[in-house]
Amino acid sequence: MKLSEMNKDELTSFKNSVQDEYDAFKSLGLKLNMARGKPSSEQLDLSMPMLDVLSSTSELNDLDGVDVRNYGGLEGIPEARKLMGDILGVKSSEILVYGNASLKAMYDTIARSYCFGVLGSTPWCKLDKVKFLCPVPGYDRHFAITEQFGIEMINIPMTQDGPDMDMVETFVNNDESVKGIWCVPQYSNPSGISYSDETVKRFANLSPKAEDFRIFWDNAYCIHHLVDEPKCILNIMDECKNNGKEDMVYIFGSTSKVTFSGAGISAIGCSEKNLKEITDKLTKATIGYDKVNQLRHCKFFGDIDGVKQHMKKHAEILKPKFDCVISWLDKEIAPLGIGSWIEPQGGYFVSFDSQSGCAKRIVQLCKDAGVVLTGAGATYPYGKDPQDSNIRIAPSYPPVEELEKAMELFCICVKLATAEKLLAE
Repeated sequence: MKLSEMNKDELTSFKNSVQDEYDAFKSLGLKLNMARGKPSSEQLDLSMPMLDVLSSTSELNDLDGVDVRNYGGLEGIPEARKLMGDILGVKSSEILVYGNASLKAMYDTIARSYCFGVLGSTPWCKLDKVKFLCPVPGYDRHFAITEQFGIEMINIPMTQDGPDMDMVETFVNNDESVKGIWCVPQYSNPSGISYSDETVKRFANLSPKAEDFRIFWDNAYCIHHLVDEPKCILNIMDECKNNGKEDMVYIFGSTSKVTFSGAGISAIGCSEKNLKEITDKLTKATIGYDKVNQLRHCKFFGDIDGVKQHMKKHAEILKPKFDCVISWLDKEIAPLGIGSWIEPQGGYFVSFDSQSGCAKRIVQLCKDAGVVLTGAGATYPYGKDPQDSNIRIAPSYPPVEELEKAMELFCICVKLATAEKLLAE
Protein backbone atom coordinates (compact mmCIF):
# COMPACT_ATOMS: atom_id res chain seq x y z
CA MET A 1 0.00 0.00 0.00
CA LYS A 2 1.21 3.52 -0.82
CA LEU A 3 1.81 5.74 2.19
CA SER A 4 -0.50 8.39 0.73
CA GLU A 5 -3.38 5.85 0.84
CA MET A 6 -2.98 5.04 4.55
CA ASN A 7 -5.31 6.51 7.14
CA LYS A 8 -3.91 8.17 10.25
CA ASP A 9 -3.91 5.03 12.39
CA GLU A 10 -2.21 2.97 9.70
CA LEU A 11 0.35 5.72 9.11
CA THR A 12 1.05 6.04 12.84
CA SER A 13 1.59 2.31 13.15
CA PHE A 14 3.88 2.34 10.09
CA LYS A 15 5.87 5.26 11.50
CA ASN A 16 6.33 3.59 14.89
CA SER A 17 7.55 0.38 13.26
CA VAL A 18 10.05 2.23 11.10
CA GLN A 19 11.19 4.26 14.11
CA ASP A 20 12.09 1.00 15.87
CA GLU A 21 14.13 -0.09 12.86
CA TYR A 22 15.88 3.28 12.80
CA ASP A 23 16.72 3.15 16.50
CA ALA A 24 18.21 -0.29 16.02
CA PHE A 25 20.47 1.07 13.27
CA LYS A 26 21.62 3.97 15.47
CA SER A 27 22.81 1.47 18.05
CA LEU A 28 25.16 -0.14 15.48
CA GLY A 29 27.50 2.87 15.49
CA LEU A 30 27.97 2.97 11.70
CA LYS A 31 30.57 5.29 10.18
CA LEU A 32 30.06 5.37 6.41
CA ASN A 33 30.69 8.30 4.06
CA MET A 34 28.87 8.60 0.73
CA ALA A 35 29.14 12.38 0.40
CA ARG A 36 31.20 12.47 -2.79
CA GLY A 37 31.73 10.34 -5.87
CA LYS A 38 35.19 9.05 -5.00
CA PRO A 39 36.72 6.03 -6.74
CA SER A 40 37.26 3.07 -4.44
CA SER A 41 40.70 1.72 -3.58
CA GLU A 42 39.94 -1.23 -5.87
CA GLN A 43 39.48 1.18 -8.77
CA LEU A 44 42.64 3.10 -7.94
CA ASP A 45 44.58 -0.15 -7.82
CA LEU A 46 43.81 -0.68 -11.51
CA SER A 47 46.22 2.12 -12.41
CA MET A 48 49.14 1.17 -10.17
CA PRO A 49 51.16 -0.32 -13.10
CA MET A 50 51.20 3.18 -14.59
CA LEU A 51 53.79 4.18 -11.98
CA ASP A 52 56.29 1.76 -13.52
CA VAL A 53 56.03 2.64 -17.23
CA LEU A 54 58.86 5.21 -17.13
CA SER A 55 61.71 3.05 -15.93
CA SER A 56 64.69 4.51 -17.81
CA THR A 57 65.91 7.83 -19.20
CA SER A 58 65.50 6.53 -22.74
CA GLU A 59 61.70 6.55 -22.22
CA LEU A 60 61.42 10.19 -21.14
CA ASN A 61 61.11 11.88 -24.51
CA ASP A 62 57.78 12.71 -26.13
CA LEU A 63 56.89 12.07 -29.78
CA ASP A 64 58.74 15.24 -30.78
CA GLY A 65 61.88 14.02 -29.00
CA VAL A 66 61.57 16.57 -26.19
CA ASP A 67 62.68 15.58 -22.68
CA VAL A 68 59.47 15.77 -20.63
CA ARG A 69 61.41 16.44 -17.42
CA ASN A 70 62.31 19.94 -18.60
CA TYR A 71 60.50 23.24 -19.17
CA GLY A 72 58.19 23.99 -22.09
CA GLY A 73 55.25 22.45 -23.86
CA LEU A 74 52.48 24.62 -22.45
CA GLU A 75 49.76 22.97 -24.55
CA GLY A 76 50.85 19.48 -23.50
CA ILE A 77 52.95 16.78 -25.14
CA PRO A 78 51.69 15.67 -28.59
CA GLU A 79 50.57 12.19 -27.52
CA ALA A 80 48.64 13.55 -24.52
CA ARG A 81 46.87 16.12 -26.72
CA LYS A 82 45.94 13.28 -29.07
CA LEU A 83 44.71 11.02 -26.26
CA MET A 84 42.61 13.69 -24.57
CA GLY A 85 41.31 14.86 -27.94
CA ASP A 86 40.13 11.34 -28.72
CA ILE A 87 38.40 11.14 -25.33
CA LEU A 88 36.66 14.51 -25.72
CA GLY A 89 35.98 14.26 -29.45
CA VAL A 90 38.14 17.11 -30.78
CA LYS A 91 41.34 17.44 -32.79
CA SER A 92 44.65 17.38 -30.93
CA SER A 93 45.27 20.95 -32.18
CA GLU A 94 42.14 21.97 -30.24
CA ILE A 95 43.38 20.55 -26.92
CA LEU A 96 45.22 22.13 -24.00
CA VAL A 97 46.33 19.55 -21.45
CA TYR A 98 45.99 20.88 -17.91
CA GLY A 99 46.93 19.50 -14.49
CA ASN A 100 45.11 16.77 -12.58
CA ALA A 101 41.62 18.34 -12.34
CA SER A 102 39.18 19.65 -14.93
CA LEU A 103 37.61 21.66 -12.09
CA LYS A 104 40.73 23.84 -12.06
CA ALA A 105 40.47 24.28 -15.83
CA MET A 106 36.84 25.39 -15.46
CA TYR A 107 37.64 27.73 -12.60
CA ASP A 108 40.48 29.34 -14.57
CA THR A 109 38.26 29.76 -17.63
CA ILE A 110 35.70 31.64 -15.56
CA ALA A 111 38.47 33.70 -13.93
CA ARG A 112 40.00 34.67 -17.29
CA SER A 113 36.60 35.72 -18.62
CA TYR A 114 35.95 37.70 -15.45
CA CYS A 115 39.32 39.49 -15.46
CA PHE A 116 40.16 39.82 -19.16
CA GLY A 117 37.01 39.17 -21.18
CA VAL A 118 36.53 36.69 -24.04
CA LEU A 119 38.10 37.33 -27.44
CA GLY A 120 38.20 41.08 -26.94
CA SER A 121 34.83 41.51 -25.22
CA THR A 122 34.39 43.54 -22.03
CA PRO A 123 35.76 41.76 -18.95
CA TRP A 124 32.88 40.43 -16.89
CA CYS A 125 34.16 42.26 -13.81
CA LYS A 126 33.37 45.56 -15.54
CA LEU A 127 29.76 44.67 -16.32
CA ASP A 128 26.79 45.58 -14.13
CA LYS A 129 25.32 42.09 -14.34
CA VAL A 130 26.63 38.66 -15.36
CA LYS A 131 24.32 35.63 -15.39
CA PHE A 132 24.86 31.89 -15.82
CA LEU A 133 22.31 29.21 -16.62
CA CYS A 134 22.41 26.23 -14.28
CA PRO A 135 20.59 22.99 -15.18
CA VAL A 136 19.14 21.54 -11.97
CA PRO A 137 19.70 19.31 -10.20
CA GLY A 138 23.34 19.81 -11.07
CA TYR A 139 26.96 19.73 -9.96
CA ASP A 140 27.56 21.65 -6.74
CA ARG A 141 31.12 22.62 -7.64
CA HIS A 142 29.95 24.32 -10.82
CA PHE A 143 27.63 26.43 -8.72
CA ALA A 144 30.36 27.18 -6.18
CA ILE A 145 32.63 28.61 -8.89
CA THR A 146 30.03 30.97 -10.30
CA GLU A 147 28.86 32.01 -6.85
CA GLN A 148 32.41 32.89 -5.83
CA PHE A 149 32.66 35.34 -8.72
CA GLY A 150 29.32 36.92 -7.85
CA ILE A 151 27.67 35.64 -11.01
CA GLU A 152 23.88 35.37 -10.82
CA MET A 153 22.70 31.80 -11.32
CA ILE A 154 19.42 30.91 -13.03
CA ASN A 155 17.83 27.47 -12.53
CA ILE A 156 17.05 25.54 -15.71
CA PRO A 157 14.98 22.37 -15.09
CA MET A 158 16.32 19.09 -16.43
CA THR A 159 14.10 16.92 -18.63
CA GLN A 160 14.65 13.35 -19.82
CA ASP A 161 16.49 14.83 -22.84
CA GLY A 162 18.68 17.31 -20.97
CA PRO A 163 18.09 20.96 -19.97
CA ASP A 164 14.78 22.60 -20.89
CA MET A 165 15.96 24.01 -24.21
CA ASP A 166 12.99 26.32 -24.65
CA MET A 167 14.11 28.14 -21.50
CA VAL A 168 17.78 28.01 -22.54
CA GLU A 169 17.05 29.54 -25.93
CA THR A 170 14.84 32.25 -24.44
CA PHE A 171 17.55 33.37 -22.00
CA VAL A 172 20.57 32.97 -24.29
CA ASN A 173 19.08 34.48 -27.43
CA ASN A 174 17.49 37.50 -25.72
CA ASP A 175 19.53 38.46 -22.63
CA GLU A 176 23.00 39.91 -23.22
CA SER A 177 23.94 39.45 -19.56
CA VAL A 178 23.71 35.66 -19.90
CA LYS A 179 27.33 34.65 -20.48
CA GLY A 180 27.30 30.89 -20.10
CA ILE A 181 25.68 27.63 -19.14
CA TRP A 182 27.02 24.66 -17.20
CA CYS A 183 26.46 21.29 -18.88
CA VAL A 184 27.28 17.69 -17.93
CA PRO A 185 26.01 16.18 -21.17
CA GLN A 186 26.57 12.47 -20.60
CA TYR A 187 25.37 10.86 -17.36
CA SER A 188 24.61 14.26 -15.88
CA ASN A 189 25.65 14.87 -12.29
CA PRO A 190 23.56 13.78 -10.44
CA SER A 191 20.61 12.67 -12.58
CA GLY A 192 22.48 10.32 -14.91
CA ILE A 193 20.62 11.74 -17.94
CA SER A 194 22.39 11.85 -21.31
CA TYR A 195 21.47 14.67 -23.67
CA SER A 196 19.38 13.71 -26.69
CA ASP A 197 20.55 14.39 -30.24
CA GLU A 198 18.00 17.18 -30.55
CA THR A 199 19.27 18.83 -27.37
CA VAL A 200 22.88 18.80 -28.59
CA LYS A 201 21.81 20.21 -31.96
CA ARG A 202 19.84 22.99 -30.29
CA PHE A 203 22.84 23.88 -28.15
CA ALA A 204 25.04 24.08 -31.24
CA ASN A 205 22.47 26.28 -32.99
CA LEU A 206 22.06 28.87 -30.22
CA SER A 207 22.18 32.50 -31.36
CA PRO A 208 23.45 34.28 -28.24
CA LYS A 209 22.63 37.89 -27.62
CA ALA A 210 26.06 38.12 -25.95
CA GLU A 211 29.05 37.72 -28.25
CA ASP A 212 31.01 36.26 -25.32
CA PHE A 213 28.46 33.60 -24.38
CA ARG A 214 30.06 30.18 -23.90
CA ILE A 215 28.77 26.66 -23.34
CA PHE A 216 30.78 25.04 -20.54
CA TRP A 217 30.55 21.40 -21.69
CA ASP A 218 31.86 19.39 -18.74
CA ASN A 219 32.01 15.94 -20.32
CA ALA A 220 33.36 14.34 -17.15
CA TYR A 221 31.66 10.95 -17.60
CA CYS A 222 31.84 10.46 -21.37
CA ILE A 223 33.78 7.19 -20.96
CA HIS A 224 32.29 6.10 -17.63
CA HIS A 225 29.79 3.52 -18.88
CA LEU A 226 28.05 0.84 -16.83
CA VAL A 227 26.46 -1.00 -19.77
CA ASP A 228 27.95 -2.82 -22.75
CA GLU A 229 26.14 -0.78 -25.38
CA PRO A 230 25.95 2.79 -24.03
CA LYS A 231 24.22 5.70 -25.69
CA CYS A 232 26.82 8.00 -27.21
CA ILE A 233 25.79 11.62 -27.42
CA LEU A 234 26.39 13.76 -30.48
CA ASN A 235 29.73 15.53 -30.76
CA ILE A 236 29.10 19.14 -29.70
CA MET A 237 32.19 20.49 -31.46
CA ASP A 238 31.22 18.89 -34.77
CA GLU A 239 27.69 20.26 -34.46
CA CYS A 240 28.97 23.75 -33.63
CA LYS A 241 31.34 23.64 -36.60
CA ASN A 242 28.45 22.68 -38.86
CA ASN A 243 26.82 25.96 -37.83
CA GLY A 244 30.01 28.05 -37.95
CA LYS A 245 29.87 28.46 -34.14
CA GLU A 246 32.88 26.50 -32.94
CA ASP A 247 34.01 29.42 -30.75
CA MET A 248 30.85 29.04 -28.63
CA VAL A 249 31.90 25.94 -26.68
CA TYR A 250 34.55 24.94 -24.16
CA ILE A 251 34.82 21.19 -23.53
CA PHE A 252 36.32 19.85 -20.30
CA GLY A 253 37.39 16.41 -19.17
CA SER A 254 39.97 14.54 -17.13
CA THR A 255 41.27 11.17 -16.02
CA SER A 256 40.56 12.00 -12.38
CA LYS A 257 38.18 9.04 -12.03
CA VAL A 258 40.01 6.98 -14.66
CA THR A 259 43.50 6.71 -13.13
CA PHE A 260 44.32 8.57 -9.90
CA SER A 261 41.95 11.25 -8.65
CA GLY A 262 44.83 13.25 -7.20
CA ALA A 263 47.22 12.68 -10.09
CA GLY A 264 45.34 12.47 -13.35
CA ILE A 265 45.50 14.76 -16.36
CA SER A 266 42.77 17.09 -17.59
CA ALA A 267 42.11 19.08 -20.72
CA ILE A 268 40.19 21.90 -22.35
CA GLY A 269 38.93 21.29 -25.87
CA CYS A 270 37.99 24.39 -27.85
CA SER A 271 38.39 26.18 -31.16
CA GLU A 272 41.94 27.09 -32.13
CA LYS A 273 40.93 30.75 -31.83
CA ASN A 274 39.81 30.23 -28.24
CA LEU A 275 42.87 28.09 -27.54
CA LYS A 276 45.26 30.81 -28.67
CA GLU A 277 43.64 33.30 -26.33
CA ILE A 278 43.83 30.86 -23.41
CA THR A 279 47.48 30.01 -23.98
CA ASP A 280 48.42 33.68 -24.43
CA LYS A 281 47.05 34.33 -20.94
CA LEU A 282 48.49 31.14 -19.43
CA THR A 283 52.05 31.95 -20.50
CA LYS A 284 52.04 34.58 -17.72
CA ALA A 285 50.94 31.98 -15.15
CA THR A 286 52.88 28.79 -15.97
CA ILE A 287 55.61 27.43 -18.21
CA GLY A 288 53.79 24.14 -18.47
CA TYR A 289 51.97 21.38 -16.61
CA ASP A 290 53.27 17.98 -15.50
CA LYS A 291 54.55 16.46 -18.75
CA VAL A 292 56.06 13.45 -16.97
CA ASN A 293 52.57 12.51 -15.80
CA GLN A 294 51.18 13.14 -19.28
CA LEU A 295 53.73 10.76 -20.78
CA ARG A 296 53.06 8.21 -18.04
CA HIS A 297 49.35 8.20 -18.94
CA CYS A 298 50.03 7.87 -22.66
CA LYS A 299 52.43 4.95 -22.26
CA PHE A 300 50.05 3.21 -19.86
CA PHE A 301 47.01 3.46 -22.13
CA GLY A 302 48.63 3.48 -25.56
CA ASP A 303 45.57 4.94 -27.25
CA ILE A 304 41.82 5.48 -26.85
CA ASP A 305 41.17 1.74 -27.17
CA GLY A 306 43.41 1.17 -24.17
CA VAL A 307 41.34 3.72 -22.24
CA LYS A 308 38.12 1.94 -23.17
CA GLN A 309 39.45 -1.42 -22.05
CA HIS A 310 40.55 0.11 -18.77
CA MET A 311 37.10 1.61 -18.22
CA LYS A 312 35.48 -1.80 -18.66
CA LYS A 313 37.41 -2.88 -15.56
CA HIS A 314 36.00 0.12 -13.71
CA ALA A 315 32.49 -0.85 -14.80
CA GLU A 316 32.95 -4.37 -13.42
CA ILE A 317 33.67 -2.84 -10.01
CA LEU A 318 30.99 -0.13 -10.12
CA LYS A 319 28.03 -1.98 -11.67
CA PRO A 320 27.29 -4.17 -8.58
CA LYS A 321 27.23 -1.03 -6.43
CA PHE A 322 24.73 0.75 -8.65
CA ASP A 323 22.69 -2.45 -8.82
CA CYS A 324 22.67 -2.49 -5.01
CA VAL A 325 21.29 1.06 -4.82
CA ILE A 326 18.59 0.47 -7.42
CA SER A 327 17.61 -2.87 -5.91
CA TRP A 328 16.98 -1.34 -2.48
CA LEU A 329 14.99 1.54 -3.93
CA ASP A 330 12.92 -0.79 -6.11
CA LYS A 331 12.22 -3.13 -3.21
CA GLU A 332 11.62 -0.70 -0.35
CA ILE A 333 10.59 2.66 -1.80
CA ALA A 334 8.79 2.02 -5.10
CA PRO A 335 5.85 0.05 -3.55
CA LEU A 336 5.22 2.90 -1.10
CA GLY A 337 5.21 5.60 -3.79
CA ILE A 338 7.47 7.90 -1.77
CA GLY A 339 10.32 8.63 -4.16
CA SER A 340 11.53 8.62 -7.75
CA TRP A 341 14.87 7.98 -9.45
CA ILE A 342 16.47 7.09 -12.77
CA GLU A 343 18.63 4.00 -13.21
CA PRO A 344 21.77 5.47 -14.82
CA GLN A 345 23.73 3.74 -17.57
CA GLY A 346 26.96 5.37 -16.45
CA GLY A 347 28.53 8.11 -14.40
CA TYR A 348 28.94 8.20 -10.65
CA PHE A 349 25.59 9.02 -9.05
CA VAL A 350 21.98 8.07 -8.52
CA SER A 351 19.66 11.06 -8.15
CA PHE A 352 16.84 10.41 -5.70
CA ASP A 353 13.78 12.67 -5.38
CA SER A 354 11.83 12.31 -2.16
CA GLN A 355 8.44 13.79 -1.52
CA SER A 356 8.60 17.58 -1.27
CA GLY A 357 9.95 18.86 2.02
CA CYS A 358 11.70 15.63 3.09
CA ALA A 359 15.27 15.72 1.73
CA LYS A 360 16.93 17.65 4.56
CA ARG A 361 15.25 15.44 7.15
CA ILE A 362 16.34 12.26 5.34
CA VAL A 363 19.96 13.41 5.10
CA GLN A 364 20.00 14.40 8.78
CA LEU A 365 18.47 11.09 9.88
CA CYS A 366 21.14 9.23 7.90
CA LYS A 367 23.91 11.34 9.43
CA ASP A 368 22.62 10.80 12.95
CA ALA A 369 22.74 7.05 12.35
CA GLY A 370 26.26 7.10 10.90
CA VAL A 371 25.87 7.50 7.11
CA VAL A 372 27.00 10.81 5.61
CA LEU A 373 25.39 11.84 2.32
CA THR A 374 25.84 14.89 0.11
CA GLY A 375 24.02 17.76 1.81
CA ALA A 376 20.41 18.28 0.79
CA GLY A 377 20.22 21.33 -1.48
CA ALA A 378 23.79 20.91 -2.77
CA THR A 379 22.55 20.05 -6.26
CA TYR A 380 20.98 23.51 -6.64
CA PRO A 381 22.55 26.99 -6.86
CA TYR A 382 23.09 28.66 -3.50
CA GLY A 383 22.28 25.32 -1.84
CA LYS A 384 18.56 26.02 -2.14
CA ASP A 385 16.43 23.19 -3.48
CA PRO A 386 13.00 24.86 -3.85
CA GLN A 387 11.23 21.54 -3.27
CA ASP A 388 13.64 20.17 -0.65
CA SER A 389 13.45 16.84 -2.44
CA ASN A 390 16.69 15.99 -4.28
CA ILE A 391 19.39 13.78 -2.75
CA ARG A 392 22.54 12.70 -4.57
CA ILE A 393 23.56 9.12 -3.80
CA ALA A 394 27.25 8.35 -4.45
CA PRO A 395 27.75 4.57 -4.34
CA SER A 396 31.29 4.29 -5.76
CA TYR A 397 33.50 4.37 -2.66
CA PRO A 398 32.10 1.90 -0.08
CA PRO A 399 32.47 -1.87 -0.51
CA VAL A 400 29.21 -3.57 -1.54
CA GLU A 401 28.66 -5.05 1.91
CA GLU A 402 28.86 -1.58 3.51
CA LEU A 403 26.70 -0.12 0.76
CA GLU A 404 24.02 -2.72 1.52
CA LYS A 405 23.83 -1.46 5.12
CA ALA A 406 23.90 2.17 4.01
CA MET A 407 21.04 1.66 1.55
CA GLU A 408 19.00 -0.27 4.10
CA LEU A 409 19.37 2.69 6.45
CA PHE A 410 18.67 5.18 3.66
CA CYS A 411 15.37 3.48 2.84
CA ILE A 412 14.40 3.44 6.53
CA CYS A 413 15.14 7.19 6.72
CA VAL A 414 13.07 7.90 3.61
CA LYS A 415 10.14 6.00 5.11
CA LEU A 416 10.47 7.69 8.50
CA ALA A 417 10.82 11.24 7.14
CA THR A 418 7.90 10.79 4.76
CA ALA A 419 5.64 9.31 7.44
CA GLU A 420 6.51 12.16 9.81
CA LYS A 421 5.61 14.72 7.14
CA LEU A 422 2.35 13.05 6.21
CA LEU A 423 1.29 12.81 9.86
CA ALA A 424 2.18 16.47 10.40
CA GLU A 425 -0.09 17.41 7.52
